[in-house]
Amino acid sequence: MTREKVVVTGGAGFIGGNFVQYMVDKYPQYEIFNLDLLTYAGDLTKHRCIENKDRYHFIKADITDREAIYACFEEYKFDYVIHFAAESHVDRSITKPEISVFTNVLGTQVLLDAAKYIGVKKFVQVSTDEVYGELDFNPTTFFTEETPLQPNSPYSASKASSDMLVRAYHRTFGLPVNITRCSNNYGPYHFPEKLIPLTISRVLNDQKVPIYGDGKNIRDWLHVYDHCTAIDLVMHKGSNGEVYNVGGYNERTNLEVVKTIISTIGKSEGLIEFVKDRLGHDKRYAIDSTKLESLGWKPCYTFETGIAQTIKWYIDNKDWWDQIISEEYKNYFDKQYSLK
Repeated sequence: MTREKVVVTGGAGFIGGNFVQYMVDKYPQYEIFNLDLLTYAGDLTKHRCIENKDRYHFIKADITDREAIYACFEEYKFDYVIHFAAESHVDRSITKPEISVFTNVLGTQVLLDAAKYIGVKKFVQVSTDEVYGELDFNPTTFFTEETPLQPNSPYSASKASSDMLVRAYHRTFGLPVNITRCSNNYGPYHFPEKLIPLTISRVLNDQKVPIYGDGKNIRDWLHVYDHCTAIDLVMHKGSNGEVYNVGGYNERTNLEVVKTIISTIGKSEGLIEFVKDRLGHDKRYAIDSTKLESLGWKPCYTFETGIAQTIKWYIDNKDWWDQIISEEYKNYFDKQYSLK
């Protein structure tokens, strides 16, 4: 049997890594290629359960390296490109904006050229609701696919730019594409610098948990498994050229999220420490997923079930995140949150 070939860029990261495992487990008819540079947030230990399967392959490559990417695409003749690879941390993009621009914009353009060159069946750009900017605190307002792009951080600006490149390659060259824009993800293998794993790891270690500003910023939380099912659906049934929003319908303030984790673990809210607000901190994100639901998608996880499962995973897999919190990461943390 000839298997179709799916390349997942950023497949050693959090969402991409979960998607790689999801696809290997679900689709015996596909060969799954994990293409990743293994930067600070890339980790292959999560794939030990699939690394010996003949349908899974790892390729170490930089998406900004045109020669390497072209050679890779020409050798394997991928049928589908699912593009996760990105510098995705807002705080790091504020400190060094050029990193986000270089990887997220130039890297996407290199991949689009390679995909056009070999004639892929579909290129799926995995983006973020942050490209829409911010909403006010009116609970009846939501981002739709028609919401104008108004990014407010270097990270979201770089993702908006790469989204526009994907759109342009569809309109100009006829490349078959979809763009997905998701709300905040959480779940297993989330890198410890993001809010939920940061809070879990620090609470388990009885360390102070930093919260930007007054903690009232609102995010919609999407379990990573629900995100994987959404991308799967868009890959197979998304209309060519269309954008699909993916939301979890789980809006919480940052402070509510932190308090939920502390309560679930059974520690004191005295661990909470408010720190200087992030520059350009968006007030609220909330997504209307009606368009995606018309294809048959619904999230499985409520926030209550998802956060309980996630906390248990971090408790059961302390060895994984403990080795990530190295001296280098600690230095970054102390500088970012001004906590010693």
